[in-house]
Amino acid sequence: MAAFRAISRLLGNGSNQSLRFSTPNHGALPFQRVSLRGVSSKLFIGGLSFYTTDESLSEAFSQFGQVVEAKVVMDRVADRSKGFGFVTFASEDEAQKALTEMNGKVLNGRVIFVDKAKPRIRFDEAVPVARGPPDPLVDK
Repeated sequence: MAAFRAISRLLGNGSNQSLRFSTPNHGALPFQRVSLRGVSSKLFIGGLSFYTTDESLSEAFSQFGQVVEAKVVMDRVADRSKGFGFVTFASEDEAQKALTEMNGKVLNGRVIFVDKAKPRIRFDEAVPVARGPPDPLVDK
């Protein structure tokens, strides 16, 4: 994903916003089309089995509409699922239908919880909380 942000910054004037909104949806790259839709068509899926794959997640949710992307978040160290993932639909209506139908259902032996995805908090543009040790106190 960082590579996509870097490409966006190179193509736009260093800003994702100028590229994201200056090109129409049909002329955008695939990853930009998803961001143009916003998070309203992206669902958070919690409580996934460690054996759930991107393909099985996509297959389970494809009965409610066109799945643009299904991603199970993996732990790099343990090389297995972290137990949650995201599914992006082509429309908000399809996402809403999947949310109401799949929330609380069993998938691969586990009860899953479905909710609308929340926007990611970007820490790379924020001011850091701590900048090192405090300045020494000077007595006068």
